Amino acid sequence: MTTSQLPGSAQRSRVQSSWGRRDPLPGNASTTGRRGGFHLGRALLTLGLLLGALIWVAPFLFVFLTSVKSPADINANPAWALPAIWEWGNYADAIDRGNLVTTGLNSALITVVKVPLGLAVSALAAYALARIRFRFNLVVTGIIALGAMIPVQIALGPLFALMLELDLLNSWLGLLFPYLAFGLPYQTFVLFGFFSAIPDDLEEAARIDGASTFRIFRSVILPLARAPLAALLILDFVATWNEYPMATTLLQRQDSWTVPLAIQSFNSQFSSDYGELNAFIVITIIPVLVVYLTFQRYFVNGALAGAVKG
Repeated sequence: MTTSQLPGSAQRSRVQSSWGRRDPLPGNASTTGRRGGFHLGRALLTLGLLLGALIWVAPFLFVFLTSVKSPADINANPAWALPAIWEWGNYADAIDRGNLVTTGLNSALITVVKVPLGLAVSALAAYALARIRFRFNLVVTGIIALGAMIPVQIALGPLFALMLELDLLNSWLGLLFPYLAFGLPYQTFVLFGFFSAIPDDLEEAARIDGASTFRIFRSVILPLARAPLAALLILDFVATWNEYPMATTLLQRQDSWTVPLAIQSFNSQFSSDYGELNAFIVITIIPVLVVYLTFQRYFVNGALAGAVKG
């Protein structure tokens, strides 16, 4: 009996059952091959990430292991060997001999003031350039972009003469102003690109509701800019904490030194005491690690947020 000769209900059941079956596809083998290739690629990616992590962690592990070894242990055993006796006293000796309390407080004061203040000023400047139309808008933007390309080394001489005339040598204010001057152009340029990509409709809707320009900036724009601001905060914190050329030019007295100058001085005086030297280095990188781990989830999304429009 053919399908056309079956009763109506049986014919519908036969057709539905035939629709429900899926015949093997001719390309099934190739699909399996693609899946196998996907797993292979995933394995290679994981291997690459592990190798990259090992290369990144290895120097820190080496520094830490050296920081808890005695001089005899360092000379007698391989660099990657665990210490025979964990010399935690190296950290206390490094803090005392390197005057780390004073230099750490100096660096912390400059960094805590400079980083938020620089981000606030650069965010205001970038918003003004991106949203306020005036006659020389493009000229000002170009000058700011050009300022981000000037190397600090060529300004050290004039900078020293200026701070000497203003009687700001050996003071944190004398270091704060140059840090702001050289940090603002890059931050402003990055945030300008991000603010320019924000649709105007968001601001127009807020303005219809009666919001002022500053209220729009504070309540609408800044929440959208959390990712690039966090990325710039990490970069600026690391750059300010580790800055050396301007600090060594403008800070002549030891009581005004920052952490990089203290590391250089410790290295020149106690270069043969590798345990205390590496303990000193470990202590100085802890604030940078804390800041990075706190804001790292924003870093990937915000590092290049101002580079493209979307």
